[in-house]
Amino acid sequence: MTHSPAPLRVVQWATGTIGGYALRSVHAHPGLELAGVRVHSPAKVGRDAGELAGIAPIGIAAVGTLDEVLALRPDCVLYMPLAFDADEVCALLAAGSDVVTTCGLFHHPASTEPALRERVTAACAAGGSTLHSTGSSPGFITEAVPLVLASIQRELTGIVIDEYADLSRRDSPELLFDVMGFGREQTAVSEFLAPHMLSSFGPSLRLVAEALGLVLDDVVAHAELATARTEVRIAAGTIPAGTVAAQRITVNGIRAGTPLLTFRATWYCTPDLAVDWPIGDTGWHISVRGDAPMEVDLRFAVPLERMAAVSPAFTANRAVNVVAAVRAAEPGIRSSVELPQIIPRLG
Repeated sequence: MTHSPAPLRVVQWATGTIGGYALRSVHAHPGLELAGVRVHSPAKVGRDAGELAGIAPIGIAAVGTLDEVLALRPDCVLYMPLAFDADEVCALLAAGSDVVTTCGLFHHPASTEPALRERVTAACAAGGSTLHSTGSSPGFITEAVPLVLASIQRELTGIVIDEYADLSRRDSPELLFDVMGFGREQTAVSEFLAPHMLSSFGPSLRLVAEALGLVLDDVVAHAELATARTEVRIAAGTIPAGTVAAQRITVNGIRAGTPLLTFRATWYCTPDLAVDWPIGDTGWHISVRGDAPMEVDLRFAVPLERMAAVSPAFTANRAVNVVAAVRAAEPGIRSSVELPQIIPRLG
């Protein structure tokens, strides 16, 4: 008779859009046990975790402090707050809990700020624990997918990953208008777009290139804006003619003077733009140039009206599915190329 190993005890840290989805996935996972939930809002402390995740009560009350999480002695913490806190993460690691995070600071450990990397590495050594950053984008689409597509190449001259997001049915006026700058004059849109995307996606491109033995010379990014030809009414409000209706941010990994790996995000509120940009349905298109060239479409088969409810799965599920591999990994900061292929346990 064979015996299944004991479930891994997991604490869900934060219950926002992605964290709430991850909580539900952990609770339903046959190889994981939800050991606790950490929340940040005082109004959520003490409430049943199931209630916070939109499911039936499960008998676990949410806690509000790091010490309460440490007392649970979890095997792994799914760390998904709005902002990364090194003090919290290092305390968890030093206490022996692995950490899987959707905060994208560690996709390529060598790109992590040296003082932070050294501090986290020391905490992992002290606790015999492992830290792993993951997600859908960056993560799945910038690491797992290109490495699979490269597995049938012997000559590779380039990979271009296009991400498309139709935001016309996203009823989030603060996000679209105030944060992202849609519906504003081009000169009023923040210049943070290119630097932010460079820091978010550059490490993934470096990781993939190094895994292929093609180290990049540089990673650069630039942002472009496109305006609406006519007034557009979207779920979040109105975009006047002549104001920003689409953004395209390109991150290029350069080798020998030319782009080898490219990630290009096109986020738009209408395809009726004053410039002629290729506009795809929400999802990804990957172009592989090599001796086995390919064009691959990965489209989200979800009505736009349901994207806000479904899209958290793309990030949350990969984090949940990688817990067992992280638990089995050697202590330290481990990237996706150091872990085995992620195969979900579904039954």
